[in-house]
Amino acid sequence: MNTTAKGYDLIIPVNTINLSYDDLGEGNIPVIFLHGFPFDKSMWKGQLEFFASSYRVIALDIRGFGKSKDEESSLSIDLFANDLIHFMDALNLEKAIVCGLSMGGYILLNAQERYPDRFEALILCDTQCIADSNVVKEKRLEAIQKIESHGPDKFNEGFVKSVFHKNSLTEKEELVENLSKVVFSNSKHIIAEGLRALSGRSETCSTLSEIAAPTLIICGRADEVTPLAQSESMHQVIEGSELKVIENAGHVSNLEQPEDFNSHLQKFLAGITFVGAELNNEKKTPDSGYYGN
Repeated sequence: MNTTAKGYDLIIPVNTINLSYDDLGEGNIPVIFLHGFPFDKSMWKGQLEFFASSYRVIALDIRGFGKSKDEESSLSIDLFANDLIHFMDALNLEKAIVCGLSMGGYILLNAQERYPDRFEALILCDTQCIADSNVVKEKRLEAIQKIESHGPDKFNEGFVKSVFHKNSLTEKEELVENLSKVVFSNSKHIIAEGLRALSGRSETCSTLSEIAAPTLIICGRADEVTPLAQSESMHQVIEGSELKVIENAGHVSNLEQPEDFNSHLQKFLAGITFVGAELNNEKKTPDSGYYGN
């Protein structure tokens, strides 16, 4: 298997499906970006272009989204986290720095809880560790029923408006339109299954105190989907973590204020001594047990 290819929209077989990913940069430090629901890897284009000169930057289309097509599976955060570990195995990455936004953060926290030795550092963006309350689960179920009966368009319209700062909706129309196109490109099945995955996730708050890896938490001050209070709560529990609040940003802080987002991320990455580089450079074979995760 060729794991040295570079560029956009690469394909690799992982855990029963073909995952699409972007892989740029030649650095020894791999940084993997996980998008939120119901977006795709294109939301990280600005970060990949900014950091490719210094790091190996990888953005993944999570199963079912973007070009990682899957219209058959029942989706879950557990499955997504398993895919992440298998993806790292397929790229011969024993360790990586991983950045997850919203659902991507849920996936990262889930995987970190089960495979803590695989992560050199964590970047948790506009996300939270709590599980859905019963009230939220009921709202998601109602949304799923409407989507399955009438299609996802009305849900998609409301969701797009909910993720942006109010100023972005009027002053950054091209950004809003581009993200809207991504959201509307998802099938009815994927929107419904994505909501089921979010609703069925387990809490990870109870194990946050066990996180030993350097952790950066970023949140838009006006995030209404995963409010700042949730980021503040995680920051209080994860020892040594950093919390950066981005002004004039809602739930998609990396898109709304990319310069601030990239600045915080750059400073954080510069302070990490990546001890996994030698492990990643070792030649792995299927017989070594490396692919057993």
